[in-house]
Amino acid sequence: MKNPSIWWIRRDMRLTDNEALSAALACGQVIPLFILDERSEALGSAPKWRLERSLEALQDALNSKGSKLVLRRGSALNVLRDIVAETGAGEVHWNRLYDPRSRRIDSEVKSTLRSEGLKAQSHTGHLLVEPMQVRTQTGDFYKVFTPFWRNIQTQDVAAPKPEPKDIGGPAEWPHSECLKDWSLSISMQRGAKILSQYSAVGEASAWSKLSRFLEERASRYSEARDLIAEHGTSDLSDNLAFGEISARSIWHMGQKAFASGAEGLEPFLRQVGWRDFAQHLMYHTPHIVDKNWRDGWDDFPWSEVENTPEVEAWKYGRTGIDFVDAAMRELWVTGKMHNRARMVAASYLTKHLLVHWRIGERWFADQLIDYDQANNTMGWQWVAGSGPDASPYFRIFNPDTQIKKFDPQGRYFKRWVAEGQIQPPKTALDFFEAIPKRLDMSAKDLRPHAIVGLKEGRERALAAYSKK
Repeated sequence: MKNPSIWWIRRDMRLTDNEALSAALACGQVIPLFILDERSEALGSAPKWRLERSLEALQDALNSKGSKLVLRRGSALNVLRDIVAETGAGEVHWNRLYDPRSRRIDSEVKSTLRSEGLKAQSHTGHLLVEPMQVRTQTGDFYKVFTPFWRNIQTQDVAAPKPEPKDIGGPAEWPHSECLKDWSLSISMQRGAKILSQYSAVGEASAWSKLSRFLEERASRYSEARDLIAEHGTSDLSDNLAFGEISARSIWHMGQKAFASGAEGLEPFLRQVGWRDFAQHLMYHTPHIVDKNWRDGWDDFPWSEVENTPEVEAWKYGRTGIDFVDAAMRELWVTGKMHNRARMVAASYLTKHLLVHWRIGERWFADQLIDYDQANNTMGWQWVAGSGPDASPYFRIFNPDTQIKKFDPQGRYFKRWVAEGQIQPPKTALDFFEAIPKRLDMSAKDLRPHAIVGLKEGRERALAAYSKK
């Protein structure tokens, strides 16, 4: 019998369309291995909670195939070498990630294991098309989304790999740590109970979401995706973030539905393209994750003080601005936020309050269950003006105008903000069950006055931006 192969799992918590798993299966016995390494340890509270749930779902899926999930904690290279020594594994396969830290770790793992006589191979599958394969006519990378998207549409997106019927494992399995012992959800405290009511986790849930979207809502996606009180999107962002479904599967299912006469899919697939674009930029300009992407922004007069009263009011939905407060409370309750709301909340922080985008980016990184480093940093810099495609960079969203346009009946605000309502819905009341008790907030509180008025904030921001 051949020596077993290791499938090193990261952001690919799925069995369907998994290049690394397919390559490992070609060798026979497979050891699925997840390593809680420095990258996972550094995740914020909500992403760690979501990671635990994803691992639970993957464990169940593997068990149904006659396999197991091996869990180890430590540096990726050390753990992989330990498992190789314990099992005699001859190959290690994993799917590529494109953030700077992962690229450094992957390079070290690959070179070290190969020098020790193992086959160590990374694979594609995280995106529609890999960042190094999308080039302008001059051979450069793309800095603007629209021409990037035109290029993606001409690419031959690889067909998804099928789900394996069974996954054979070794006769003797290596020791696995216990997921509960890792206590990944501990920092969420009582908020974990609330999040669990609003999330659908795992590969099966992801496929169910996609099917329902294509059957019921895709035809109205173009107009419904910005209606913040409507269920007009696919709701797949966290499933994609943890690789419970692949972008390629979504792409090909969408193309199949389009060929069958479904309408409205180009705008939806375009959003999947934005995800590729964010990864493309992070790969080619890795400084985007923590520095201003555009030159000349380092002296912009943003405040970088983390816990001012204004920033705290923004974090806990107490700015006195209806759209912003509803958005921030949606984030507390569900671990997500409507994309239109993300733009408005980010604009109010970086422009009306003149707070550095990094403070908002770090807060979202802690609070989002669909946290994706590339998407998060690109989105914040796009709104702030320091990032790609941010033209005109001085655009300032008016939250009142936005909420009237995209929620004219006020349903979104009522869904998430309890104060002032005689019978607030559960969604609004759950906010008080999710936030720390020390805040001493309740549905009986009065709505606060605006911490910075829209006219005042706009004028101050325009004055700052006029000096760019």
